[in-house]
Amino acid sequence: MSRTHTAPARPRAADGGANRWVVLVVLCVSLLLVALDATILHVAVPSLTEDLRPSSTALLWIVDAYPLICASLLILFGTLGDRVGRRRVLLLGYGLFGIASAVAALATTPEVLIAARALLGVGGAMIMPATLSILRAVFPDRRERATAIGVWTAVAAIGAAAGPVLGGFLVEHYWWGSVFLINIPLMALILPLGRRLLPESRGSADGPWDVLGALMAAAGVLGCVLGVKRAGAGDPVLALPTAGPLLIGAALLILFARRQKRRPHPLIDMRLFSRSAFTTSVGCIVLAMLALVGLELIAVQYLQLVLGLSPLETGLRLLPLTFAAMAAGATGSYTLRRIGPRRMVGWGFVLTAVAVLLLTLMGQHDRPLLLTTGFVLLGFGLQTTLFSAYESMLSEAPQRSAGGAAAIGETSYQLGAGMGIALLGSVMNAAYAPGLASVPGVPAEASRAAANSLGEAYQVAGQLGGTAGGALHQAARHAFVDGLHVTLFVSAGLLLLGALMALRLPLAMECPAETEPEPAGAEPESAWAPDSGADAAAGADAKGGKAVTGGTAVTAATGVVDGVAGPRVPATREAIEPAGSGRPGH
Repeated sequence: MSRTHTAPARPRAADGGANRWVVLVVLCVSLLLVALDATILHVAVPSLTEDLRPSSTALLWIVDAYPLICASLLILFGTLGDRVGRRRVLLLGYGLFGIASAVAALATTPEVLIAARALLGVGGAMIMPATLSILRAVFPDRRERATAIGVWTAVAAIGAAAGPVLGGFLVEHYWWGSVFLINIPLMALILPLGRRLLPESRGSADGPWDVLGALMAAAGVLGCVLGVKRAGAGDPVLALPTAGPLLIGAALLILFARRQKRRPHPLIDMRLFSRSAFTTSVGCIVLAMLALVGLELIAVQYLQLVLGLSPLETGLRLLPLTFAAMAAGATGSYTLRRIGPRRMVGWGFVLTAVAVLLLTLMGQHDRPLLLTTGFVLLGFGLQTTLFSAYESMLSEAPQRSAGGAAAIGETSYQLGAGMGIALLGSVMNAAYAPGLASVPGVPAEASRAAANSLGEAYQVAGQLGGTAGGALHQAARHAFVDGLHVTLFVSAGLLLLGALMALRLPLAMECPAETEPEPAGAEPESAWAPDSGADAAAGADAKGGKAVTGGTAVTAATGVVDGVAGPRVPATREAIEPAGSGRPGH
């Protein structure tokens, strides 16, 4: 019996090739809303502080509650979506996000706003991994998936960067609660569209869902981020309120990992972390987000409090970062095919580090050209890094585990954002406070209050008035700029560390064959494939069944035995087996 091999057909969405791009649009709009809420509040902090009068601790919780809760619940909802349906979890997240937005917009006390932000985090945790795992199912072909992920990561960057612009406009023309109120009509639109257009997809349904494991992961991530946040607020690292959550969170995550290794049907396949590309990609996402969110928050304070720009002007100054991110996302798929993940992530980190070092030239006076150049390089470099890291991470995971893999990626994204605020904020405070320790004519109590933040220093200076107030105001500005320079140098060092880490990524973009069969009960990827009569995408290697298309190697999963064509399935890592492997077909 002779066997010849033909190339796989280009996969399409279940109801037509063009529909998957419509699905991508819906997913990107969903992600845009979640990303906007991560940064839209930053420019509203001064207005919010004046209205609600929160304590310094409450203000930190108002800013951090959303990414903190969202990060802790991503694994829970990502793996739940694999079991009960990713579309179902996504639609529930839409509804919860809209309700929480209404509560936040109408909050009259800091406590209510903190609770609403936490509820927004729950909704965001339901939305974010679902968008990425649905994308993974709709685009099984890696070349098309790279393009889709480029759009997806660009939208995430656009949302994060456009948040201050939109927030600045709303705060300047309305009130701080309007930054949440805009979510309601958008959610009212996207909910029926998502229900009508999004396909349902599931992963493995074998065995019971590990509720205890999901709660352990949530509590572990929450403890770690909480400990880092307390350290960033200035609490001693060895103090019980800081070290306690860190140790408990780390212990729970270790127990979670061991539990997953022992279970026959784990929430997270821990073997993913044995793959160097997967682990490295996750680490690169953490470092990239650490730099982006931490630097953006400090940059907003610099633009408003040092240069005296309005919230809207501040947002407009950050627009070059948005446009650069859009350009990087639009060209990311082409660049990845040309230079491969290792060079793309590494050079993205290096470019970002150069941008950060360039921004150290900022001083007491406005330099628009310098800021614009720095923000362009920063946006392009970080978006290049995030795109390639996400694409490499998602391509390493089989489709049946897409929800869990997406949850890991999104957890690293949110964890990096939270750590960026805490870590770079801690560095900033440590470098800023000593400059106010001994200002001539300023009482010690006033100096201690002014050392909390630049905004508070201005308030204290206004209350003091006279020569002492003017001296405190000037000293605070100088101390803030000095602290900003120190923070930028630390950030550049972390980015260069990320460039070294990227050396562990694959040199070229490849699609090796999956060596394990699809588990029983899993949603087959062939649900997204065209009919068996679809045209072949490329010629195949007769010996190994390998087709090379557009620089990407994929393995053919179809063949002709004695002149009879076998069924076609998509050319992806998890839906295919090489010829002669002895494994059952799908």
